[in-house]
Amino acid sequence: MKARMMKASVTALFTLMSAQAFSAQEVTVYTAFETDLLAKYKTAFEKENPDISIKWVRDSTGIMTAKLLAEKNNPRAEVVWGLAGSSLALLKEEGVIKPYSPKGIDELRSQLIDGEQNPAWYGNQAFFNAICYNEIVGKQLGLPKPTSWEDLTNPVYQGHIAMPNPASSGTGYMQVSGWISNFGEAGAWEYMDKLNNNIAHYTHSGSKPCVQAAMGEVAIGISMATRAAKLKNQGAPLEVIVPKGIGWDVDAVGLVKPGDASQRIVDWAVSKAANELYVQSYPVVGHKAVSAKVNNYPDVEGAMAKMDFTQMGNQRSTVLAAWSERYDSKSEPKS
Repeated sequence: MKARMMKASVTALFTLMSAQAFSAQEVTVYTAFETDLLAKYKTAFEKENPDISIKWVRDSTGIMTAKLLAEKNNPRAEVVWGLAGSSLALLKEEGVIKPYSPKGIDELRSQLIDGEQNPAWYGNQAFFNAICYNEIVGKQLGLPKPTSWEDLTNPVYQGHIAMPNPASSGTGYMQVSGWISNFGEAGAWEYMDKLNNNIAHYTHSGSKPCVQAAMGEVAIGISMATRAAKLKNQGAPLEVIVPKGIGWDVDAVGLVKPGDASQRIVDWAVSKAANELYVQSYPVVGHKAVSAKVNNYPDVEGAMAKMDFTQMGNQRSTVLAAWSERYDSKSEPKS
């Protein structure tokens, strides 16, 4: 009896030790990835790294950037994965993310990674804006299809356009930055004053204006090209328009707290395996060996604004303060 009890105790002890040995280490990852992508990336990473568990903390780009800056002296995130390159440039400047060279860096496209000294962030995929135009609503209301940014200032569109609030959406901020690049600072504010006359409302989500256009709630949404392509593939009556000087940015990854588990997440985020997931939604990804065609994704060649991510990061607070003072009264309430 005593021997049997001792054997049972030893078995229980080894079971407990095994469970502790193989329990996954939880790593907190801050992100602005679209919600429908989170499970896919988490599952793929954890399949290859069963000893690590990702704990996502997700919000829109502007809110997540502000959260990281507010937590600068007491960081809660260990990795930032899926945040705009312009935000990560600012976070690097503020010391929030740390310089790190992940495995496989030579396989990445140089234009999508931190080009400054002591690189700290690496682009997963490039993403672009587009104009989502509902052809049915446009025809019903007699609204012509716009082909340029200047077209959107035509009074015929008054009350028929939605756009992301750049203070809470990276999609919105990268288009404001694109206009500053296209028109110069003074010209951009003059343009946005005219555009604001036609804006129905500003959303706090980058994809929402295109969703609203697809549903006929507005005729036109300045939004994400990926969402536009997805909605059109699902049968939405959208024309996806890319005017010259379209805003763009990269979703990128950076290290907040160095450590074996957090560094392995960064390494995997730039790997070929991860890029083969990114390319299912984004045709331009960080890995040189990965590419694909996405149905109904607009041709952005020749239309891309010249973006300076470091400048976008450094000027962010000044630009957003000015934008909010001028236009925030038309923003939707925050949920």
